[in-house]
Amino acid sequence: MTNGFSGNAQAMSLVAFSAIATITLLLCVMTGPDRDDLDEFYTGYGSLSAMRNGLAIAGDYISAASVLGTGGIIALCGYDGIVLALSTTLSLMLLMFLLAEPLRNAGRFTMGDALARRMPGRGVRMTACAVTIAALLPLMLVQLAGTGQLLAFILGFSGDSLKTGCIIGLGALMISYAAIGGMKGTALIQILKMVMLLGSGAVVAALILRRFDWDPGALFHAAAAQSGVGSAFLHSGVEFAGSPNPRLDMIASELTVVIGGACLPHVTMRMYTASSARQVRRSMSWAVSSVGVFVVIMTVVGFGATALIGRAVIAQADPQGNTAYLLGSRAAFGPDISAGETFLFTTVTTAIFLTLLASVAGMILACANSLAHDVFAARAREMSARREMTLARVSALAVGAPAILLATLVQHRSLQPLVTLSFCLGASAIAPALIYSLFWRRYTRTGLLCTLIGGTVTVLLLMPGTNLISGSPTAAFPEADFNWFPFTTTGLVSIPLGFLFGWLGTVVSGRRVSEEQRHQYEAVEGWILAGAVRRGG
Repeated sequence: MTNGFSGNAQAMSLVAFSAIATITLLLCVMTGPDRDDLDEFYTGYGSLSAMRNGLAIAGDYISAASVLGTGGIIALCGYDGIVLALSTTLSLMLLMFLLAEPLRNAGRFTMGDALARRMPGRGVRMTACAVTIAALLPLMLVQLAGTGQLLAFILGFSGDSLKTGCIIGLGALMISYAAIGGMKGTALIQILKMVMLLGSGAVVAALILRRFDWDPGALFHAAAAQSGVGSAFLHSGVEFAGSPNPRLDMIASELTVVIGGACLPHVTMRMYTASSARQVRRSMSWAVSSVGVFVVIMTVVGFGATALIGRAVIAQADPQGNTAYLLGSRAAFGPDISAGETFLFTTVTTAIFLTLLASVAGMILACANSLAHDVFAARAREMSARREMTLARVSALAVGAPAILLATLVQHRSLQPLVTLSFCLGASAIAPALIYSLFWRRYTRTGLLCTLIGGTVTVLLLMPGTNLISGSPTAAFPEADFNWFPFTTTGLVSIPLGFLFGWLGTVVSGRRVSEEQRHQYEAVEGWILAGAVRRGG
């Protein structure tokens, strides 16, 4: 097999995939909410302990794109990949210290609730829903398209029809998770995923370090020797070597990840599942700790892959390095793999498979909740809980089905632009809107709409000009060259503009409106910032 995996490993992986899909679907059915209990569907009653809720938050935050993509950048780019991985942890810490508690206090079910608390109205809720879908749809496509590629790589098949079949079948399973299990069901899947990821990853990382006599320095130097770029592998610059402004490009990318990563709606929705302000703080502590541990594991496995099999082999298997985590895990066992090691490797592949399932299920749930609660329920003055829950489940299908179709169309393209697009939208539209709404007393409805719409439009206008879309062999359209924006991400321009649009919109609203907003904010400031009694509605 070209992937280097034995027939036993492939057979065991297929059996494990089938078993985990069956077990997780059964969990969703068993823990699914009653037909007329909105709080159970949207928040799971806040019944999870701080540790379990923290693991669920970490599970939503660590997507398959993070595991495979960031692991690949670590293996191919060394130091730059470590900085990117650390940026993901820093982003979650930013959410923990700045936004988590106010979000939990201000919101109820969705991001639209948090934004509309001060500025009620259908326009705000519909815009929040549109931005939620725009930010999460690209990430969904990446995970779904990656499902077919991952199964093809592990199981050793190459037919396009089989890949497409995997995308459709597993996409339907992910829709079922969201529609049947609701928040509690998807939380259980996220917890199971994190336990498997951390457990299997820690064992693989230990095996790799044992190959280098438990000396991380020896591992790093061996990886540099096998990287093809020498000592540059351990310094900044490899990832953006072809950029006209490599330093600025790296700063823009890290800024985008730090500001945008943890503000994406499928992560922030977990804040509403905490039963108290104290619990949300404890949950975030568990989440940050879990993500930090996994960043260490990814670093060891990524460098181990380069040290043990070489950067050229990793790039040949996938130019983006998305298979580096799996290749590094396989290489940790050496040329001869025992039955026990085959079982361990199967656990690793199953953890990645479960990561794909859980990630998309969480994103579909976030979009479906926003569509049902912010658009349909807000439109009707009196809507029964049962009807709203039915709409949420139908919305899961309405979001998931087009995502599956689009994923089958983009599966042969580079998926990195889609990941970057989501993070740019999170950093340029969602983060400024949340920060202004939660902390700026004079912020107005016009300012909020300008932030959300202006930030989103700016990203969509700038993104086609980046080198991720055209102008490089690894771009989405390598045969074309309409690259005019000199950075990999839009963050250096779109993030300041997102904040600027919010300020301008507020200024244009006039002093009277700003003063009204200030008085309204002061009336609830203690409740939002200090965690007074949580209100419904």
